[in-house]
Parts: sequence; structure tokens; C-alpha cells
Amino acid sequence: MSPYEIVQAGGSIEHWNEEPGAAWMRRLLAAWPHHVWLNPEPEERWEWTPSIRLTRELLEDRMFPLTLEGLDRAMRGLQ
Repeated sequence: MSPYEIVQAGGSIEHWNEEPGAAWMRRLLAAWPHHVWLNPEPEERWEWTPSIRLTRELLEDRMFPLTLEGLDRAMRGLQ
């Protein structure tokens, strides 16, 4: 996902959305307050990727790497 899709209305490359992706993410988080995001990108790249930074902020820092250790941390984060 590009930063544009997260923060801009109409940001989708497939069709026009009247709301930015962040609005939809907030709806998901309101519906499921116990959440985690498993990110397949190596954790050391997260700070250098704008869309990952934005997503991580939206998720209130509940992003974990898609590794065995990351899964363990994510499960503890759901308790």
C-alpha cells in the first residue's frame, strides 16, 4: 500500500474511494479493538518505509514481524 492510499481520498489505484484508507482502518480497529498486524517486511525496514510507519501509527504500535518470535509477541499483545 502506498502512503497516498492511506491518507488521500481517491488514493486507490483501482477505483475512486471517497475516503482515505485510514478511515477504513479506523473502522476495522473500532470493530476489533483486540488486534495485531503481522508484517512480512523485516522489522529493520519499518522506520524507512512511509506506508509502514503510517500503518503502525494507525494500529497504535501493535505491529509485529511475521516471524516465530513476532507471532509470540503478537499473541502476548492480544492478552
